[in-house]
Amino acid sequence: MASLLGKVQTLISANLHALVDKALKANSVAVLDEYIRQAENNLEDLQDALITVRGQVKTLERKWKTYQAEADQLDADIDRLLRAGKEDLAMAAQTQYNSKVDMAEQYRDQYEKQKAEADKLGEARLKLEAKLTTIKQEREHLLALLELAKSKEIAAKTIRSLDDLQGIGDSDIARVGESIRARLDRADSEVETYADRLDVRMDEVLDKGRLDDQLAERRRRLGMGE
Repeated sequence: MASLLGKVQTLISANLHALVDKALKANSVAVLDEYIRQAENNLEDLQDALITVRGQVKTLERKWKTYQAEADQLDADIDRLLRAGKEDLAMAAQTQYNSKVDMAEQYRDQYEKQKAEADKLGEARLKLEAKLTTIKQEREHLLALLELAKSKEIAAKTIRSLDDLQGIGDSDIARVGESIRARLDRADSEVETYADRLDVRMDEVLDKGRLDDQLAERRRRLGMGE
């Protein structure tokens, strides 16, 4: 029990800023995940211990009140026995009364101590639950910050790379551009050349066709067959 309470107190007293700083330095929320794991495990153990101690408290309270009620009954019996002149019975009852009172006092003392222990465990559980909730919320916030930091780092790296590329390879890029434009000029020249040749051939074909038509007309007039 003392060991469990010590672990819980250590977790409760853990410095949130220190945990966050460690997570930021490591660029990871693993340190918070470990805290959460330990806290949840200890919360389960604490809850089990609290159930056990509270059960003991109820048992001690019941025994204390039982012995106290028996002692009160004996106290009244002793008075009646003395009034009846039964000294021996009164003495025996007094002996029992003293024993019952002693037992009642012992159980009352144990009850109060166990109740204080149960209250202490209950307070520790509430504090640890509150700390655990805070840590979980901080973890989500920190995770979002780390993701944002990574995005900004990537953006900064990209911009830096573009800055580094400025002014580098301009002549090579210009040479490639000139080469491409030269190829385009040559291709245009070839297209024009072939187009001119095609025009000449088309003209030749059209002239021959005209001559053929003229000769065919003459043959028809002369009555010559094809």
